[in-house]
Amino acid sequence: MPLEMPPQVVSEKPQNRFVQNMTNWQELLHKKGKVADKDRMFFTEQLSLMLETGASLPQALTTLKAQSDNPAMAYLIDDLMNNITEGNTFSYALSLHPEVFSTTYINLVAASERGGFMHQVLTQLQEMEQKREELRNTLVSSFSYPAFLVFFSFAVVVFVLVVVFPKFGDMFASIEDQLPATTIGLMAASNILTQYWIFILGGIMVCMLFLRYWLKSPDGIRYLDSFKLGAPVLKDVFIKLYLVQSLRVMSLSLRNGVSVMDTLAACKGVVRNTVYQQFINDVEAQVQEGAGLAVGFNKTDFIPPIAEQMITTGEETGNLPKVMGRIADYYERQLSKNLKALSKLAEPIMLLVMGVVVGVLVSSLILPIFKLSRAVS
Repeated sequence: MPLEMPPQVVSEKPQNRFVQNMTNWQELLHKKGKVADKDRMFFTEQLSLMLETGASLPQALTTLKAQSDNPAMAYLIDDLMNNITEGNTFSYALSLHPEVFSTTYINLVAASERGGFMHQVLTQLQEMEQKREELRNTLVSSFSYPAFLVFFSFAVVVFVLVVVFPKFGDMFASIEDQLPATTIGLMAASNILTQYWIFILGGIMVCMLFLRYWLKSPDGIRYLDSFKLGAPVLKDVFIKLYLVQSLRVMSLSLRNGVSVMDTLAACKGVVRNTVYQQFINDVEAQVQEGAGLAVGFNKTDFIPPIAEQMITTGEETGNLPKVMGRIADYYERQLSKNLKALSKLAEPIMLLVMGVVVGVLVSSLILPIFKLSRAVS
């Protein structure tokens, strides 16, 4: 059954109060900034530590509010304290700030409130946040250098075509019939760029705006999400990434008593891919029909066989939360290895491409100059 708030909480917080709370929160974000991920991670870690040492929840929140350097975070903590003072549960207070606390976070806190083990759950949430941050840093570091090389190569080509080649235009005109094909092509490109740069720049901007609009449309989102799970190299990376994200949430939620349906609903918010979310919807349908989670995992094409087998075994033995955590750890290690391998492979490839590009540019300039010097001599 989905997690529900106590009846008295619902009666004390009507819909107009919720809307007003959200409006006030959005106004404060506009005025004082927002709560960053690091603020939420610090809040979770410190709150867990204080509860573990015996402090009450109001005492812990009061201390955290005094320590907060972020006005938006201080306001959030103050709002949490006000809700608790009014007699509402901590999970309900968290649910009024969905921009900061995910569905997984709220569901786990709600389950821990009923079981009386909130500081353990907060510790687990902090560990999950840290692993997610480490994974994000791995992704960024793996693709940042190749992206820099691509941008640098493009900038070099544009600079040479716009600045260098026009200075040799008149010089090369006298031996145009003797110029290499690469020089003729690059000179033509240089003339187009220097004469029609405003139209080219405008066209690029229009194309970028159209592409951005299309990628945000339902058709564009579906195409991009399908591409991520269908491209030969990207497919392996994104499947492992989505499995790490979703299985870690499932493991943590099921381990702490969150219902299966609430767990699956939370996973749809963690993984931002419509194809994968449809897979979660299919798993939900199987669970509603009385089948297990393993049945839904076994009926899709992109889940690796080893994950299907381990989930089936975990469900049969009653160790599904533990098994899902192990699978998430395993694929996180594999994903890290794959990203490092791709990064190491991309670097020499990009350097080779840059070498070829620079070689073509240099040869297209040097060879005509040699011909002119021989003609003069």
